[in-house]
Amino acid sequence: MSTNPDAPAPVTPDARPAPAPADHTPLQRTVVRVLIAGQILGGIGMGATLSLGALLAAQLSGSSAWSGMAATMSTLGAALAAVPLARLAQRRGRRRSLATGSLIAGSGAVLAITSVAVDIFPLLLLALMLLGAGSATNLQARFAATDLASTQFRARDLSIVVWSTTIGAVLGPNLFGPGETVGKALGLPPLTGAFAFSLIATVGAAVVYTVGLRPDPLLTALAAREVDPVGGTRRGGLAIVRVNPQARFAVVVIACSHATMVALMSMAPVHLRDHGATLTLVGLTISFHVAGMYALSPVFGWLADRLGRMPVILIGQSLLLVSLAIFWLAGESQTAMTVGLILLGLGWSASVVAGSALIAEVVGVHDRAALQGFSDLSMNGAGALGGALAGLILSAIGYSGLGLVTMVLAGVIVVWSAVRGTTARPVVR
Repeated sequence: MSTNPDAPAPVTPDARPAPAPADHTPLQRTVVRVLIAGQILGGIGMGATLSLGALLAAQLSGSSAWSGMAATMSTLGAALAAVPLARLAQRRGRRRSLATGSLIAGSGAVLAITSVAVDIFPLLLLALMLLGAGSATNLQARFAATDLASTQFRARDLSIVVWSTTIGAVLGPNLFGPGETVGKALGLPPLTGAFAFSLIATVGAAVVYTVGLRPDPLLTALAAREVDPVGGTRRGGLAIVRVNPQARFAVVVIACSHATMVALMSMAPVHLRDHGATLTLVGLTISFHVAGMYALSPVFGWLADRLGRMPVILIGQSLLLVSLAIFWLAGESQTAMTVGLILLGLGWSASVVAGSALIAEVVGVHDRAALQGFSDLSMNGAGALGGALAGLILSAIGYSGLGLVTMVLAGVIVVWSAVRGTTARPVVR
């Protein structure tokens, strides 16, 4: 059997012969531009509120011990929204799905303001969960960039949309001050002014998706491929993963990489403060990490298109292992921590970009949204679990021990790649 990754894929139920698709290059360019605009707005909406969520959780609960519930509830909300939004995309298209997710996040912003006004902590937790739908929407947007992309540029287009999240994520936290000014002018409760910006941004994203994604990229791809013939049935994401080894591998790559990143990143501020770092240094270090996560994603997308998905996945896992080794061996050095967190972000970026590109092409277009939704569910679930367990591990064996333990996750991917010889051969051209 040929091992050439560029060899034609065998005809399977996921690879029915189809006529050559029309040239959708002009439409694809428009789709990518619309997704970039939506991602910037969505990033502003999330970045303007998540940090404040921790402060509000401590304020309404009366204890700083509850501040971590802000990130937990947001991640849980993203996980719960992933599959329903993917199903909506499969039935009604990306336009409806992305706009719906953005509006759900906007309702979360309104509910957050209300929760502070009436001083009800559980209502704030519900609001943060609804805001998590914004994260699920941003994740699905990267897959929307692949619906009409040609095989040779699929990872590049996906990575550009991932990169655009950086703009909103950087702008969002800088709206805290203006948000308070606007909040006072509107008579909003203290610390909730930024949620007004979040509401405007998420509604704006919904409008951008609704107006800009015409014709809908996923529905256009489905029509062009002439898939899902009479009598055919679409499968759920879990059913696909059970029978498709490449899909299973790609889902595990993304989930394990995300769990590793969240575990180390979420505990880094605590570790740095315990070793005397100032808040300014902590913020700067995390900024370097976030830059590593997104700034070079187009480079990894280009490499994934040129070298293949698997080589870039292995590059990502190698970067993760190097960063974890730095944490293990020199985790008490602030310089080493900064270098390690940058490499951690780069490893996450390479793994998620290449893994997402693989997700987009190991099944037919009729099953793609279901698999993507399951992947995002697994990704957010793994991140939530990683963040929860990281605190316990940090308390028991320290940050260096956390780095050593999480090496297992990257090791699983490397060993799996070597044993199974998984290739990045696309099923759907």
